[in-house]
Parts: sequence; structure tokens; C-alpha cells
Amino acid sequence: MIPRLMKPLLFFIISVFILISCSESDPVINDIRRQGKLIVLTLNAPTTYYLGGNDAPVGYEYDLSTALADSLNVATEYKIFDNLEGLLTAINNNEGHIVAAGLTQTEERELTHLFGPSYKAVQQQLVCHRRSRIPKDISDMLSRSLLIIADSSYQETLLALQKEYPELKWESTSELSTEQVLGKVSRKEVDCTVVDSNIFTLNRRYFPALIDAFPLSEQQNLAWVLPPNAEHFKQYVSDWFVQSEKNSLLSIINERYYGYADIFDFYNNHVFLKRIKTRLPKYEAKFKKVAEQYQIPWTLLAAQSYQESGWNARARSHTGVRGLMMLTQTTAKAMGIKKRIDPLQSIKGGAKYLDHMLTRVPEDVVAGDRIWFALAAYNVGFAHLLDARKLARELGKSPSTWNDMREVLPLLSQKKYYKKLKYGYARGAEPVKYIDRIRYYQDVLVNALQQQSQG
Repeated sequence: MIPRLMKPLLFFIISVFILISCSESDPVINDIRRQGKLIVLTLNAPTTYYLGGNDAPVGYEYDLSTALADSLNVATEYKIFDNLEGLLTAINNNEGHIVAAGLTQTEERELTHLFGPSYKAVQQQLVCHRRSRIPKDISDMLSRSLLIIADSSYQETLLALQKEYPELKWESTSELSTEQVLGKVSRKEVDCTVVDSNIFTLNRRYFPALIDAFPLSEQQNLAWVLPPNAEHFKQYVSDWFVQSEKNSLLSIINERYYGYADIFDFYNNHVFLKRIKTRLPKYEAKFKKVAEQYQIPWTLLAAQSYQESGWNARARSHTGVRGLMMLTQTTAKAMGIKKRIDPLQSIKGGAKYLDHMLTRVPEDVVAGDRIWFALAAYNVGFAHLLDARKLARELGKSPSTWNDMREVLPLLSQKKYYKKLKYGYARGAEPVKYIDRIRYYQDVLVNALQQQSQG
């Protein structure tokens, strides 16, 4: 049996692959071996590659391409481009080994570029400001200002539509990123834009004023672009994708970036962004101080606190929990906290208890998922977490990845499962929702802080 996880976090060493004999003559594979690295061409965006809260690179395409490099036992080098034209020109000039930038595989692009296998289905969407008069169909777009990314698949779609609707007009830009264009729509500087559904899913939490009006295309596939002389390398990449799907690599990466994105709620998102400016400043220094002590990202601790109390230091629930971290009297006493409504004490108590859960998380749990296991135990209790791990094994799931455990935990509320478990019934769906919201709030918070720092 092939182990599902071969490295911490998301990166697998796909040891079962060896390059087919004919690949010895493949110039791309030979160049990767000679340099000892996979050169990845990409864009700087939330759906591709960006620097996270600790200034380490993250992103859907980053995780995916790094895992490919791991299978080849080489390092990675990322070259960041400002626009699609430069990106596609560079790969055809053999300046890199793959373009991993969330590109749509279109018939027109296939005429001039070599695509690898598809790995995600998306759909182009017309996106407008939710407080404007939202177009209902193509004919309703004719009087609206429309700004899109130049040389994009959106342009191909609009050109095709223009044959039927000659009055359809738009402007294209190669100077702005997709996110900057979405920002212009959010500020009502332009009426609408066109983006892929996955891009809108991730960005609507940063721009809650936006809404998808209607789909502009049928489903399309995202795929990597390879150098023109890379037929054998293409076969290797295709085989690797097949194995990665079997090993759940694709579903794990997809869950990491999109698994909690669907919980978007316009009103709640709007309130959260407002409270980042009005409530968080009173507690930010305290979050940072305590987080540093326990080596926990302060934005995660702040996001957990918001989920618990909405950053209300005097919050109280009907069950008697209180304060910024909503501690029970029992937990507060165990953590040495005397006054639960004191902001600093509450944060210390919550962080100390979370740290205690982290130390109890089994060693086999993937490094990047350990915090989610700890938060699950924080929410539902460590005993029920152990039950869920046992059940995961029985169901042929991995007890060591959050991707699988988030599917298993809700089963703890079903009698046919919990009656066989040591600690019995639990509201197993609650920790999954709890963690999804914390991840969501942390993501929005980090983005908001970055926007503030950029003026």
C-alpha cells in the first residue's frame, strides 16, 4: 500500500513514479535534473502564489507545484510575472518548466501552447457591485462599463459574444491584477468585470460588496502550460496527477484553500471588517504578546477570539462562559485565570488551553494540520477527537489529516457510529464549523491588515 502522506503539511514524495525510459531524451526533464530544480512561472494572487502571514509562500498553485517538485526530488524556483502575455511568452521561450497560474485551457490557447492535464473546473462569471442595478443577461450588459484582464480567457468569451451582440464593449488592462480590477468594481469605479468562479469564491470575502450576476460561460478546465518541447514531461505530469488524485493530494489542497470559502455571508463579513477597525485595535497588542509566548500566529488567536466572542470582553453565553475567549469557570481555573472578563487574562487562558491541546495532538498528525486538531479538541473535547480518529481508521480514512477528519467528526452525532465508540455521542459537526469560521476570519483579517499597511 502507498502511504497517503510522505511529508509534513501537504507535500507528498510520490515514490512510486519513475521516469519512463523514453523520457531520457526529453529536454525539459533533462533540464530539471541538470539544474536540480523545477522552475515555475506564476502570478502573484490569492488563487496562485503569495506570501502568507509569516512571509512564507503559500497558495493553491504553490502547494500543487511544490508537490510535483517533491515527486521529482528537486527544489523549486518561482518566477513571478505581472501579466498573462509575459507569462505565456516566457514558457514558449523555455524560460521555465511549467506555468502554474490558474489558466483556463481554451481552444484558442491550445493552438499556441502545450497544456498539461486539467485539475479544476471553473466557470466565468460576470461580477458587479451588489448595490448597483445588476445585469440579468448579456443584453443588459450593453450599457455597463466592463473592465477585464487583457489576453485572458474572458476576452475570448467576450469576443465570441460580440458576434451576436455587436454593441457589447469592454476595456482590457495588462497593468492591473484581477484583484485590483475587483477592487475597482467594489469602489464603483467600473460597473462590472469577468472572473473565474474560483477567483470570485476566494475574493468575495475581501470585497463583500461584490456579487456574481450570472455565468458568462460553460464550465472550463484549469491546467498548467508546459514548454513546447515537453511531450514526455507532459506524460509524467499526467501520471503524477492521476496518482495525486488517488493519494488525496488534490482534495487536501482544495480543502485548504476552498474548503471554508463557501461560508461567506455578506452581513457577517461586513460586520467583521468593521470590527477589525473599531474593536481589534483595543486588543491587538495583547493578542500579539500572548501569541508570541505560545508561538501561535496572533491573527489565528484573534480570529478564534472573534469566533468566540465577537471581540467583546464582557461577552457571556447562556451556559456561563465569559470573556474574549469565552472560557468556562473550570477551564479558567485550570489555566490559572482569576478574572475571565479581563482581556489579557482571557487571551492568556485561551492560548494556554490551546497550547495544552497542541501538546496532546498525536505525532502522526500532519504538521500543517496540528493546529486544526488542537482547535477541534478545544471545541469538542480531546476524548471525542480520539473517538473520531478511531472511527476514521475503521472507515478507511486518514486519522492524521484534517481533510479526512472534517468528514468523520460529524458522524459522532449518528447513533450507528457513536454507539460503538468509547466516549459516545458528540456534536461532531460543531468543531468543523468552528474551525472553518476561524480559518475564514483569519484569512480576511490577514488580507485586511495587508491592505491597511499598503495605505
